[in-house]
Amino acid sequence: MNPAFWQGRRVFVSGHTGFKGSWLCLWLQAMGAEVHGYALAPATDPALFEVADVARGMQSTLGDVRDYAALSAALSAAQPEIVLHLAAQPLVPLSYAEPVATFATNAMGSVHLLEACRHVEGLQAVVVVSSDKCYENREWLWGYRETDPMGGHDPYSASKGCTELIVSSYRRAFLAPAGIPVASARAGNVIGGGDWTASRLVPDVLAAFAAGTPVTLRSPGAIRPWQHVLEPLAGYLLLAQRLVEGGEAFAEGWNFGPDDSDARSVAWVVERLAAGWGPDARWEVAATPQVHEAHTLRLDCSKARSLLGWQARWPADEAVARSLAWYQAWRAGADMHAYTLAEISDFTRTP
Repeated sequence: MNPAFWQGRRVFVSGHTGFKGSWLCLWLQAMGAEVHGYALAPATDPALFEVADVARGMQSTLGDVRDYAALSAALSAAQPEIVLHLAAQPLVPLSYAEPVATFATNAMGSVHLLEACRHVEGLQAVVVVSSDKCYENREWLWGYRETDPMGGHDPYSASKGCTELIVSSYRRAFLAPAGIPVASARAGNVIGGGDWTASRLVPDVLAAFAAGTPVTLRSPGAIRPWQHVLEPLAGYLLLAQRLVEGGEAFAEGWNFGPDDSDARSVAWVVERLAAGWGPDARWEVAATPQVHEAHTLRLDCSKARSLLGWQARWPADEAVARSLAWYQAWRAGADMHAYTLAEISDFTRTP
């Protein structure tokens, strides 16, 4: 990725108040981009968007992707060259409780975004962020490839499979003929500082440790492709750059995940967080039945490595250690705007 490419670029980020969106907007600001965001207010308190003062260097608009008129107006006002669509309902457990809202946000929200993009003059590239859970999960031991079928048992996973089909349809029917390349990016199980979302592993674990109570794990043996949040964000940025430079040659679906050796169990992550926290950290297995979630999930990212030149930089153990260090710095009262920018700088200097 070329940081100079982003200098002065007008970039529209949906979901900018979320965990990944906040990291992404800070990174774009650091590279000199003109960043416009559209999202609901932060869903947690505290929230990275506020703790790291992300709004300081961007234009922030609060709105819902389910509101087509408001989303279209925000895009029209921003007149972006590049759109990065991250807004979503991101949780499997919540999708069981709120399936209609999940499909409305993830599927129809993507329709609204792509429909609005059709009417933006000068738009050069669109990246829609999907999920590694978009694939029909068959509990394979090997990684899913971009050509594998979409699917999903739970409403969240199914909504992301729908998103991929929506992107494919809009690409072929509308955006490619208009000269606007659109690609989807499939990643998941990101960790890093500033995530306080309930039902996610690292926030739940550290909240329990801080309260002095044992954390309850739903599926300690579940295998996931854990990666630091900056890894897929680097992929999204690189993909957007390639779309601008190479057009339709890169307008496809792309996986962004760690090496196979970093597909680890939930218990593996928790044990390392506990070791870094101290002797009072404890965990236990949930005694009651849990909602269905895939047990094994890996991605084959050879396409991104060979055709985009993207590769993971920080192994899983460093991702866990840096996540813990970020929260400890926040608890100690550090300037988290500066700390988060320094983390981004460290990442970009890693060979």
